[in-house]
Amino acid sequence: MSIRTSQGPQFARIMSVGGSRGSRVVDNAEMCTMIDSSDEWIQQRTGIRERRWVADGETALSLGSAAARTAIERAGLEPNDIDAILVSTVSHYMQTPSMAAVIANELGMTAPAAVDLSAACAGFCYGVGMADSMVRTGSATYVLVLGVEVLSDYIDIKDRSTAFLFGDGAGAVVVGPSDSPAIGPTLWGSDPTQHEVITIDDWREERPDGEGPFLHMEGRQVFKWATTFIAGKAREALDAAQVSPEELDVFIPHQANNRITDSMLRHLKLPASVVVARDIVGMGNSSAASVPLAMEALLESGDATSGQTALMIGFGAGLVFAGQTVLLP
Repeated sequence: MSIRTSQGPQFARIMSVGGSRGSRVVDNAEMCTMIDSSDEWIQQRTGIRERRWVADGETALSLGSAAARTAIERAGLEPNDIDAILVSTVSHYMQTPSMAAVIANELGMTAPAAVDLSAACAGFCYGVGMADSMVRTGSATYVLVLGVEVLSDYIDIKDRSTAFLFGDGAGAVVVGPSDSPAIGPTLWGSDPTQHEVITIDDWREERPDGEGPFLHMEGRQVFKWATTFIAGKAREALDAAQVSPEELDVFIPHQANNRITDSMLRHLKLPASVVVARDIVGMGNSSAASVPLAMEALLESGDATSGQTALMIGFGAGLVFAGQTVLLP
């Protein structure tokens, strides 16, 4: 007896991208009324000038739904054309149902596969890798991949080392069939020995002050890991796609810190012609949403164009990483 397996098109591609950002703009001057810091120090350490936080009435669900609608419309599709929805988030307050299922309902979808991913800042690139496989194996024709975060809810304003870092937003792409190669192999993995370097408090813990749960991060350890180990993995993602640094058009790393990005550029030895995403300057670190938001910003500004070759890589709590070389939608 043999079991029939599913089979789809040979190639998949990112068809479109959409984003949504918290509407409250918090610049460094305002931030420094909350923490003991300065605009100069924040910019020197991270590159951040301002960050976007949700305003009254905005939620992870509203941001995610808006980004998803934009991506679906730009792909020339209707919500019910989507076969599966993958959502990377740490900003969903319910263990079940998944945010993917809730967003699917919000968009009026009737029967998509729906699942949340927990891969922190690497989650979007994890989702693209999974969507690529789903399309090429025939288990789905169109997959919606989202990164959705409202990290302002997890900020400990008493922790001056992290409070200024994070922003709120959502980014989405539609992955579908392609006539030619457009998504390279996904390089992913983890260093589980460092799983306690970035954490969010256990929801079950009682907190006498009624605050939290809060996000905690050992910044020096994360910086060292990202500027050494992850920089090497970014090069491996290029090599896996058989793309040389000279052939690359755009570099879209997770928007964690401009100093990390600069270190990666030195390691990769990318030519000056490569466009580098610096969305962190006006957005802050939006975790799983940062790569798709940075992609959309480059395309909307004209700094990048459809069809260009881009290297994406995400890295964060776990510690986990994922990246791939793609053609921009």
